[in-house]
Amino acid sequence: MNRLYKLLLGLVLLATTANAQDEWVIKADKIDPSNYYGITVANGMIGIVSSLEPFKVKNVVLAGAYDLYGRGRVSNFLNSFNLLNMYLEINGRRIDAKNVSNFRQELDMRHAAFTTTFDYGDEASVKYTYYSLRQLPFTVLMDISITAKKPISITAASIMEAPDALKDVQNYYNEIDRPHVTISLLTSTAKSPTGKLQLCASNTFLFSERHGQEPRVIHEMWDNNMHLMKFSKTIAAGQTYNYAVAGSSITSAHDADPLNQAERLTMFAKLEGKDRLIQYHNQAWDELWKSDIKIDGDPQAQQDVHSMLYHLYSFSRAGTAYSPSPMGLSGLGYNGHIFWDADLWMFPAVLVLHPEIARSMVEYRFQRLANAKQNAFAHGYKGAMFPWESADSGVEETPVWALSGPFEHHITADVALAAWKYYCVTQDKQWLLEKGWPILSATADFWASRVERNGPGHYDIKDVVAADEWAENVDNNAFTNAAAKANLQCATEAAGILGLKADPDWQLVAENIPILKFPDGVTREFATYNGEGIKQADVNLLAYPLKTITDPAQIKKDLEYYDTRVPNEGTPAMTQAVFALLYSRLGDGEKAYHFFKDAYVPNLDPPFRVIAETKGGTNPYFATGAGGIVQSLLMGFGGLDITDKGIVQLKSALPAKWKSLTITGVGPDKKTYVVK
Repeated sequence: MNRLYKLLLGLVLLATTANAQDEWVIKADKIDPSNYYGITVANGMIGIVSSLEPFKVKNVVLAGAYDLYGRGRVSNFLNSFNLLNMYLEINGRRIDAKNVSNFRQELDMRHAAFTTTFDYGDEASVKYTYYSLRQLPFTVLMDISITAKKPISITAASIMEAPDALKDVQNYYNEIDRPHVTISLLTSTAKSPTGKLQLCASNTFLFSERHGQEPRVIHEMWDNNMHLMKFSKTIAAGQTYNYAVAGSSITSAHDADPLNQAERLTMFAKLEGKDRLIQYHNQAWDELWKSDIKIDGDPQAQQDVHSMLYHLYSFSRAGTAYSPSPMGLSGLGYNGHIFWDADLWMFPAVLVLHPEIARSMVEYRFQRLANAKQNAFAHGYKGAMFPWESADSGVEETPVWALSGPFEHHITADVALAAWKYYCVTQDKQWLLEKGWPILSATADFWASRVERNGPGHYDIKDVVAADEWAENVDNNAFTNAAAKANLQCATEAAGILGLKADPDWQLVAENIPILKFPDGVTREFATYNGEGIKQADVNLLAYPLKTITDPAQIKKDLEYYDTRVPNEGTPAMTQAVFALLYSRLGDGEKAYHFFKDAYVPNLDPPFRVIAETKGGTNPYFATGAGGIVQSLLMGFGGLDITDKGIVQLKSALPAKWKSLTITGVGPDKKTYVVK
């Protein structure tokens, strides 16, 4: 089967399995088990990835939990204890994917709830929904209901199993008895592969019966890596029986006493009760969705955009010092590392809609500034040089076989420009003084020492990996040079705002970094570039977000040159998003719409329309792409622009089929913007 045919077949499957009319619910009822890509429920701390197997989830991923193992001799995300794995037996027979019918799954994006339903012969109908609770960062909930078609007996179990990479597993079972409640705690703890972290998880049953009438819970110890708790119940014909499991997962990266804290948090959830847990979870998501993008006239695009926003919201949260990796909390992709994907592609979208979440992403960089300074020192530079791949400590985590680690230096400017944009949107001068200025000044010092001063107009930046990563060890890359100039200029401007003295060398350097051109006036990607295919946007980023190029004729000239140099395969989703953004700003709504669709539709995987990194790819969920596409809606079709005085709205063009675009909850003042 050739690749094009497979791609077309996949799009047909997507059309038949996803409900194109419901803007909030993605339904899958005709699932091909050989072509199933799970979707993630997450709260910015815990990600739960769906599975086709009843009462199983594929992965539980915890933000901020890294250790050295696997490929590359670098820190990796760890699979956490799978605290939502269960089994259900009906009349002594265990349910699995082979003996159920009418199997359906759906994601309610409005309230981040994933529901599975199926029938078990003529005996029962089953429904379960799980949540990564938004109000409780380390806690999850699964709500189960079983409707008996005739009298049945059930045995339901919660299984705690340690992932293979963990070691020194210890299992505990406790029953805490109070006059008003009995709490059964199924708890496990283990060490990460090098012993650096302690990982802990605990869960408990939540029964609907009054205290004293709930089922008796039995604990079974199977081996060092797995134990379970279970109960049995008889259900009369026509009766629906409800129970739930609440659990918490936490590590020593998050808490000094993770074992006891996991049990305390689980007990807290138990005593809150299922209804209150769901109520507060829903309220938290209702608050998030006050910042939304509404498309009138394109129901499928509306559902897809809600999915993109849902994932960006799911993979980040306020009040942390974490930033999302390219695949967010959807698995172990890219080792969970933080790249420019966070600062340049996801951050601006989150910043416009939820500055309080964006603050966490900048805080991640601020807390790792000291190691960025050490990295600059090691390379013979001044200031701060941020690593291309960053994990928990902020040292360079790029595997050594990848040249991007030592050479993709534009990341330093990307970090600085995110900090500057946070100030621009919030106008928080105290934050700028305490957090923004240290980043901006140290990164400006880096670029002043990084350039090679070869005379006026020739402060060259040589030997870099370009933003177009197929261009390795090139000189005067357009994006790297322009981003360095912007970094130096923003640092100078920040000094003026704060009443501090800027280093006059910053402005001198900024004015002399070259942006190269072809003889016909097209911006040249790097010194020896001659029209080769490009992996991703580079030159076109000078128009947005850098604003180095502002002349519409030049922007159009560069667009028309480079939009024909992106191959149909192997390029990431966000490139076409930049083309869409710029064409909309130039007034060409139809060309913008073409690139908007091209940015993600060929990348969708069934049955939930999850975005893969590349066309026909199989590694979802690509949050970087979602960030770029959401920017095309906010700053392209929506016309929003981040300036040093805050957010303003520019002229833009919509495609003919869209009646209007409404953006709600923008910026600190939660404004609404409409384009018709």
